[in-house]
Amino acid sequence: MPADAQSLPSDVVRARWAVFAFFLVAGVAFAAWAVRIPDIKAALGLSEGQLGLALLGSAAGSIVAMSATGFLISRFGSKTITGFAGLMVCFALPLLAQAPSGPMLFAALFVFGGFYGMMDVAMNTQAVVVEERYERPIMSTFHGVFSAGALAGSAIAAAIAATGLDPGWHLFWTGLALIPLVLLAAIALISNRERETTNDGPVFALPTGPLAGIAAIAFCVLLSEGAVADWSSVYLRDNLGAAAIAGGLGYTAFSLTMAIGRFSGDALIERIGPVRVVRWGGAFVALGLGIGLLVNSIPAAIFGFLCVGIGLAAAFPIALSAAGRVPGVPQGTALAAIATSGYFGFLVGPPTIGLISNQIGLRLGLAVIALLGVAMFLLAPSAARAVSGHHDLADPRAEAAAEVAG
Repeated sequence: MPADAQSLPSDVVRARWAVFAFFLVAGVAFAAWAVRIPDIKAALGLSEGQLGLALLGSAAGSIVAMSATGFLISRFGSKTITGFAGLMVCFALPLLAQAPSGPMLFAALFVFGGFYGMMDVAMNTQAVVVEERYERPIMSTFHGVFSAGALAGSAIAAAIAATGLDPGWHLFWTGLALIPLVLLAAIALISNRERETTNDGPVFALPTGPLAGIAAIAFCVLLSEGAVADWSSVYLRDNLGAAAIAGGLGYTAFSLTMAIGRFSGDALIERIGPVRVVRWGGAFVALGLGIGLLVNSIPAAIFGFLCVGIGLAAAFPIALSAAGRVPGVPQGTALAAIATSGYFGFLVGPPTIGLISNQIGLRLGLAVIALLGVAMFLLAPSAARAVSGHHDLADPRAEAAAEVAG
């Protein structure tokens, strides 16, 4: 039976709120950067191809950091790494608007992406720990808080952009405002070092064997998410002629439906099963964005980004919950392997779309996201084979994880 939150130890309840706080910080920080990308692009005089190359800095930093985060968690615990990385994200955010050139923007994004990727793996490891203590699916809700933070951050950033405030001041004050929240939340996280620092299983893990199917879904989901975050505002403003405040509405609509989908995702997973959630989500992405790009208008594009948000909402949390229960691999290491695969798509995908768009146009470049929706639809049954048969299916959390993997 699901645990009643009122019967749980107070430290577990506090830890849940603390993890909520870190997901909120991640959403606000990323959205603040994403909405100001067109302004920074214009200030530096970058073409779409040059911006795409600069965005590789974030990809490189995150991949390097994520690959090492499982090792760091195995040595220091996810509580310590989550707090440290969250603080560094706040300090690194203002650097993104201080770069005087494309190469320096690459360097700033490398630093920011590295700490952001480290925080992502560590806070998801904490989320798995808390979910296990709650004895029911709650991972999707954590990611819903990220989407809510991205929604709030994008709406605020769009309003600030409309006033003409310099992106440097905007990102500086955003980072400064988030620091107290990070410090308070870090204290309340759960220390799980007795399990996380175990020497059983590999410290570094590639997404092979039981992790391969989950990694494939994570790659498709986060490539699509990163592409919308980095290119939706550029597409609306540069291709469709939207005003500055309307330019942020694509990412705002995407974040809104992501938040709604993730807050309702845990109940939906229990009702219809995670395989159907992933499969139907892929169909929403392919059909919704396909229609939005074909119609080629501002309202249609916003509708398309909205459908992408619905389709992607619960798929990545499902993958993380399954990965955190793969036997024989420490939680931090398994999550680092899946997160690295996913964020390889999240951070390398947008620059790739930029390079494609430089040749055939951004409208066709974004059609890659619709194709990834088709891939999600086809991949949905394969991921659960990774953990099928390794769990006690009397536990509804294990049953959900087993179904998504098989």
